[in-house]
Amino acid sequence: MQEIPLFPLQTVLFPGALLRLHIFEERYKQMINLCIEKEQPFGVVLIRHGVEALGPLAEPYLVGTLAKIIQVEQLPDERMNIAAIGQERFQILSLEPDLESYLIGYVKPLLLLEHDQAYIDQKALRLHSQVERYFQALSEAGMGQFDMAQFPNDPVGFAYLSASLLQIANEQKQAILAAERAETLLAEVAKAYSRETALLKSFITRDLQGHDIFSRN
Repeated sequence: MQEIPLFPLQTVLFPGALLRLHIFEERYKQMINLCIEKEQPFGVVLIRHGVEALGPLAEPYLVGTLAKIIQVEQLPDERMNIAAIGQERFQILSLEPDLESYLIGYVKPLLLLEHDQAYIDQKALRLHSQVERYFQALSEAGMGQFDMAQFPNDPVGFAYLSASLLQIANEQKQAILAAERAETLLAEVAKAYSRETALLKSFITRDLQGHDIFSRN
């Protein structure tokens, strides 16, 4: 069991993903400065109930991700911009809201259970195909390019980074983050990409049809 400071946010941080934050509240300036001084990570957790800033401490979901600070930009009034990278997942065992002005959690590492490697590789191939289709649809719609070479090679790292790029509700991302098994993680991210690709293509088709109708008038 490990004691860590927690940062409840309206976002889900996945292992390997980048997080940028503007730190302006006194309690979080104190927390981040302590993390910088001690060279320790803090925990990012999605808010279940409550607000992100300027209010009582929020109630978080119980699965989160450690965040390692990799860049700090100091600003006036001791404010700062930071960049952090997601590390391993954790599960909150208990919360201590009264020890500090920010939330403290006692946590344990949350490791993925694995099936046989051949099965995971099969799921990874399906996910890779779904992600390629999605970004191909974005490219065909003139909505930018994305270099798949930026993704990690290992299936789990690929799945987490893919999940971080999805434009879906935070509650859906949280369910993906909390997946207990590697094959479940890969399958759920693939399903999400399949749904998002279908929606994207539907919107593109409707947009093109709308332009055709407009041009004929």
